[in-house]
Amino acid sequence: MIDFVYLRRGLIALSRAHRASGMAGHLGSALMAGYFFGELRANLPPGVCFAVERDLERIIGGEEAIWFNAEKAGVTIDDLFAPAELEVPDAAKGDLAAGVVAEALAKNIDKTRQSGHNSIFASIAIRGLCDHPEFGAPEIVEGLQKLMATFDKEGPGRGYFGKEGGWKNGGAVKLDGVPEPKYDSLAEMVNETLDEVIAIAPHRRTGFGGLHHLIDHAAALIELNDQGFPALAERGLAAHRHHLRLLRALPILDDEEGALVRVDEDPLTPEYWEHRDSVQFGAALTHRIKCLYGFTVLAKTTDDETRVAKASESMRYLLA
Repeated sequence: MIDFVYLRRGLIALSRAHRASGMAGHLGSALMAGYFFGELRANLPPGVCFAVERDLERIIGGEEAIWFNAEKAGVTIDDLFAPAELEVPDAAKGDLAAGVVAEALAKNIDKTRQSGHNSIFASIAIRGLCDHPEFGAPEIVEGLQKLMATFDKEGPGRGYFGKEGGWKNGGAVKLDGVPEPKYDSLAEMVNETLDEVIAIAPHRRTGFGGLHHLIDHAAALIELNDQGFPALAERGLAAHRHHLRLLRALPILDDEEGALVRVDEDPLTPEYWEHRDSVQFGAALTHRIKCLYGFTVLAKTTDDETRVAKASESMRYLLA
């Protein structure tokens, strides 16, 4: 198991992220993802738990400071992770906390917002509050509401279309030639996401959060459903379909930027965690643990063991 302290510290940092930027939510949510990864994978070897906690401490220590300009924001990573004495809510307010965050997410879940980060951050906060309503202090709930509001007017992100096409904002990408994904249920979404990982993970595409965030976006909708918000999760399907469509519009850049490499070690073994950093992806500290958590959510949602096994093999490209 991963130490419970990371869940609490992550939730506090996530609720403060709005002070810096919406995307500063990466930091606190990664700590929460690390804890939940350990909870979902209860039989992780001690060496893996130790390595995950090592990476979470690296995040707390400020090793991934790309998500906001501390000088401009007037907030530091130390500020986000500073200790806090939370006011203990009465039982009724604690039980309502997750619903308040869900209401805030409902204002922007209908469209792809920054590669699905509105849904990703909200869902992990909602899981934390559903499991531990004692953390539903007013300052936590109000901070999470403000974090969700940062995404109200955000677009879907950016994609790289090679040397000739350059970077394009998602709103400017023409999707006429990209078929609309046809899934209308969460189960179909999981299968389509895993199939995309199987097909595309070995190839380099850049932008719209890549497969890492397509996985996390799908897992967020599964978690919303499982935590008691099925209607909200279903509303999020349109945004996930658009997210996938944007990714499919991106060119494969193997010739331009080189092929991706694959790790040989299973990420559920201590040997894998000897790789302290990614050789091919940025923001590896937060993205690696969040993607492992997200993939675990998807894997536990489907009974298709063959599909999961194939996707697990392809995941080794995303974790290199």
